[in-house]
Amino acid sequence: MSVVLLVIGVVIGAAYIYHRIVVKGERCTSQTKLHGKTVIVTGSNTGIGKTTAIDLARRGARVILACRCKQRGVAALEEIKRESGSSQVVFMQLDLGSLKSVRSFAEAFLKSEPRLDILINNAGICLQGQTEDGFGLMFGVNHLGHFLLTNLLLNRLKECGPSRIINVSSMAHNFGKVDFDCLNTHKALGLGTSFVHVLQIYCDSKLCNVLFNHELAKRLQGTKVTCYALHPGAISSELGRNTSLFLQIVLKPITTFFFKNTIQGCQTTLHCALQEGLEPLSGRYFSNCTVRDLFAKAKDDAAAKKLWEVSERLCGLV
Repeated sequence: MSVVLLVIGVVIGAAYIYHRIVVKGERCTSQTKLHGKTVIVTGSNTGIGKTTAIDLARRGARVILACRCKQRGVAALEEIKRESGSSQVVFMQLDLGSLKSVRSFAEAFLKSEPRLDILINNAGICLQGQTEDGFGLMFGVNHLGHFLLTNLLLNRLKECGPSRIINVSSMAHNFGKVDFDCLNTHKALGLGTSFVHVLQIYCDSKLCNVLFNHELAKRLQGTKVTCYALHPGAISSELGRNTSLFLQIVLKPITTFFFKNTIQGCQTTLHCALQEGLEPLSGRYFSNCTVRDLFAKAKDDAAAKKLWEVSERLCGLV
């Protein structure tokens, strides 16, 4: 009996330590206030995007909620205003799966907002399909839409420097690859529709985020704009809302205990957006509020440059 109790005690203790250290993670310690600053957060109607927006609004920022669904965006707007106590929160419709919508958003923003100090490319999906422009859905939303948005807003960010661009990626990028032949032929990172294929394409899109950040930092040298990519942690959020109900029910106990909640999950985003003195680390990758080393494929100069050039061509910037 004593051995059984000992084993149970060890298991509970190990689980507690795992949850305390790995799941809970580090917190953003910056006390930076953002009065007079303007921030865009894509995908801020739900998940870590919403909790990020709440924190930034509490710090005094003017926060632009850039979201696809107007109904969900307006509902989030009221919640974020209520939670933050700020009236400086604005909803603007943005569908990253539509290049026309990205251009319309950028045009409307530049006409109505004189400043942009922080751009947080947060939105992401894990779902196979096609955008209205015929791109693979995850390539179009997770990478190409943000690529175009960033480029269209870059001059405003330069005018308001020092400013920052935050690219929310994932440790899943470690398992990704960029198939340029598939991109050039099919305008997609992959064509499979099975669970394994969808997961692989998601990883590929997250590698695109890191390569984009790597190349972007090079192109920003000599300006007062810096950029950072990050892994927010495994988050219990709505990223998997498009998976089957059965799978969501099965995974719920696991995600609740072993995954971060959205407040814990937005801490590295906040760290990259707010922490003083990060400028020399522009182009680097962060996890758990700490700069991390990357595998060679995630900082491949040739691949990053090629992805940039392909992206420019696909969204009509050249």
